[in-house]
Amino acid sequence: MTHDHDLVLRPTEAQTAAALAPPPGRTGGDLVVETLRSLGATTVFGLPGQHALAVFDAVGRSDLRLVTLRTENNAGFAADAYGRMTGEAVPLLLSTGPGALMALPALAEAAAASAPVLAISSQVPAAGLGGGRRGHLHELRDQAASFRDVVKSVQVARTPSQIPSAVAEAWESALTAPHGPVWVEIPEDVLRAETLIPQVTGMDATPHELAPRPELTAVAAHWLSRASRPVIIAGGGVIRSDAAGKLRQLAERLNAPVVTTFGGKGAFPWNHPLSLQSWLEDRHMTDFLEDADVLLVVGSGLGELSSNYHTFFPTGRVVQIEADLGKLESNHPALGIHADARLALQALLETVAERPDPYAPDRVRMVLSAIADRLAAQDVTLEQELLASIRAALPPRSPSFWDMTILSYWAWSAFDAKHPNTMHSAQGAGGLGYAFPAALGAAVAEPGTPVLAVSGDGGAMYSAAELATARQHDLDVTWLIVDDGGYGILRAYMEDSFGRSTATELTRPDFAALAASFDVPATTTTPESLTADLKKALATPGPSVVVLPATLRMFAPTHL
Repeated sequence: MTHDHDLVLRPTEAQTAAALAPPPGRTGGDLVVETLRSLGATTVFGLPGQHALAVFDAVGRSDLRLVTLRTENNAGFAADAYGRMTGEAVPLLLSTGPGALMALPALAEAAAASAPVLAISSQVPAAGLGGGRRGHLHELRDQAASFRDVVKSVQVARTPSQIPSAVAEAWESALTAPHGPVWVEIPEDVLRAETLIPQVTGMDATPHELAPRPELTAVAAHWLSRASRPVIIAGGGVIRSDAAGKLRQLAERLNAPVVTTFGGKGAFPWNHPLSLQSWLEDRHMTDFLEDADVLLVVGSGLGELSSNYHTFFPTGRVVQIEADLGKLESNHPALGIHADARLALQALLETVAERPDPYAPDRVRMVLSAIADRLAAQDVTLEQELLASIRAALPPRSPSFWDMTILSYWAWSAFDAKHPNTMHSAQGAGGLGYAFPAALGAAVAEPGTPVLAVSGDGGAMYSAAELATARQHDLDVTWLIVDDGGYGILRAYMEDSFGRSTATELTRPDFAALAASFDVPATTTTPESLTADLKKALATPGPSVVVLPATLRMFAPTHL
């Protein structure tokens, strides 16, 4: 009997001849590039550095598209967004030591958001490894250790023959649910060394499918079919597994209201009769979720933001579908189903019974009406109007990327993303400076589609250098900068907690003039002219900047 794993693909005569006579002058850097091309990569992000030059030389001789940014962290954010938009593993090429460490915040965000970034870093020459101090430029005692607690997996190649397998294993890891960033490290001398290893072809790094256990989905289907008040919380896992359609089918079959987490924006139609939208930071919504007799959580760990700052305590049964094993029941006891959201939802659709409930839309309207009444009692009309203006200007299929700024905090709850995978923010890890470089990465992924980035003036200073990148690559990104003269959300937090703020007021540039110095068109707008100015900027090819001087406020705390 012959088993599949006994089969060996025999090379053709042409393949054998090519393998015996590889092109001269190839290096370890070429092995990296050939492996990436064989795996399907078309685009790489990164910055050159002394120890990584052999990789960049190989990229320059290949047909890979190289997108360089001005800092490693911003290159990581751009790769993160490219991965979110395409679902592909995205190579991020980094140098050693300081250059590598500069990417840590971006990789932390990719880890929190399950973005498949494949970071490939150089290292000091192999003779300098081993924990000593040899005096090499950029030397770290254990560089990989700095990343091991952040990324999903670490691969180290110490010889040329290890490079293809190390890169392929990392690729497979990045794309196996839950997606996430991975790390490959290769010494400089290994990247520079000439190699007689045949050209890399036929690499296979097919990600593993994470299917649910049928006995678990059977129990979940039984509970949901017989529930009196089922509710669904849809997280980012629904977006990443392209399962929005299956989510809608299940919700409609069960007549179950659906609320999306901030990472799951767009997973369910905003104005659907069963849509609770995204008002998770509201006590009315928290009470409604707590009252569910069966709560189905799909693709969310119910972390701090999704649980209204850990003030959410469900009283009924909880079913949690999650691809990240460590998140199962990490915050609440549940029937934990370790699975990809799409496969688990499909299993439920095959087994769940239809559940009539003519009153479910009425219950949804009551909750949303109570939230609207609460907001109407506060002085937050400007903030709601600004979101409406942005929504009116942004084409329905255009992606938007939001930094950690007050308007973004509003958008998490109140912005209609229109479609799955069109609204992204840095709320996973919460670092500043995400929006603009991420939008650049999305523009590379979807050429011809205008992309919006939204930042405050504080976060904008993290990314201002990338105006040069936007111009250099002529990317269709409009950057809206809300200028309130400081770290607005931190100012509000400090004033609420301590009665005054410290270190939140900032000297900043004339952002319109700064953009113009990069030959990027810019305009200063007002709340009244925001829609028209954004529409014009988004419709004009290439980068643009729109500056909105405005001091915004958050809605009153709703988790007390």
